[in-house]
Amino acid sequence: MINKVGQLMLYVNNQDEAVRFWREKVGFQVITDENNGQGMRWIEIAPTMEAETRIVLHDKSVIAKMEPELNLDTPSLMFFTDNLEKLYKDLSSKGVTVGEMVNMPSGKVFNFADSEENYFAVMEKNE
Repeated sequence: MINKVGQLMLYVNNQDEAVRFWREKVGFQVITDENNGQGMRWIEIAPTMEAETRIVLHDKSVIAKMEPELNLDTPSLMFFTDNLEKLYKDLSSKGVTVGEMVNMPSGKVFNFADSEENYFAVMEKNE
């Protein structure tokens, strides 16, 4: 039985640019930056070092060559925050494209785009 999600794979065109976005705009931390010496590099990022679920940034072109049948589309990710309005203002002030804040039955939510125009959602959820 699966008991938790460990990593989410995000295939990007430019790993260094993606790391800059997640660190400088969103505030994530780099957990590991590994290179196997044969052209395969993966960068593990997360909101905190203690986060149980992490995002792994892979070079889309390298993965496409290794696994041509793999779906390299951006997954639909929903992040949680305990202060949605503050995050919205913070991302907006850093030049991040943000969508309109919407009231859903489960709470307020908005989306934002990374530097490659992949969209992700954020919902206010107090733990």
